[in-house]
Amino acid sequence: MRSICRRQFVATLAAAVPVLARPRPLLAATRDVRALDFVHTHTGEKLSVEYAQGDHYLPDALDTVNHFLRDFRTGDVHAIDQGLLDLLHGLTRLTETRKPFQVISGYRSPNTNAMLRRASEGVAGRSLHMKGQAIDIRLGDIPLAKLRTAALAAGRGGVGYYPASDFVHVDTGRVRHW
Repeated sequence: MRSICRRQFVATLAAAVPVLARPRPLLAATRDVRALDFVHTHTGEKLSVEYAQGDHYLPDALDTVNHFLRDFRTGDVHAIDQGLLDLLHGLTRLTETRKPFQVISGYRSPNTNAMLRRASEGVAGRSLHMKGQAIDIRLGDIPLAKLRTAALAAGRGGVGYYPASDFVHVDTGRVRHW
C-alpha cells in the first residue's frame, strides 16, 4: 500500500511542476532537430538536410546523405555512419559556422581508395572512408586551423590536418590525430 501512495505522490508532483522547470534534456530529446549543409567540391552539388530529430534518425534523409557523399569517381553509394553526421553537427556548433561543409571526400570505394593509394603515400590502406566513417572537409568562413582545433576538442575520432591540401579529415574511428 505504501508504494502505491508513493507512486501517486510522484505522479501528482510531476504534474504540478511547470514544464519549463523540468530538465532540458527531456525536452531536447523530443525536439532537437539535427541538420547539416554541404557543398561537394567535385560535383558542385549542394545539400541541406535535417537528418535526425531527437534520438530518431530520418531514413529518407540518411539515404539522401548517403547518395550525396557517394564515391564521386565511381558513383558507388555506401551507408554513412550516423555518428559521423553527429560529429559534423557538433562541429557546426563548436565553430559557429554560417557556411556549408565543403566536402572533398566522403565515401570511397575500395577501388578508388586503392587508386589513390598508388598515387599518394598519405592514403591509408584500410581507410575509414571505405566504411562511411570518414570525411575530408573545410568551411568557407572558418580558418582551417580553427576547424582542426574544434575537431580535436570534440574528442570523437580521428583528426587529420592537411593545410597544404586545404582540408581537415575527421572520422569516427579511435581518437587520434596527425
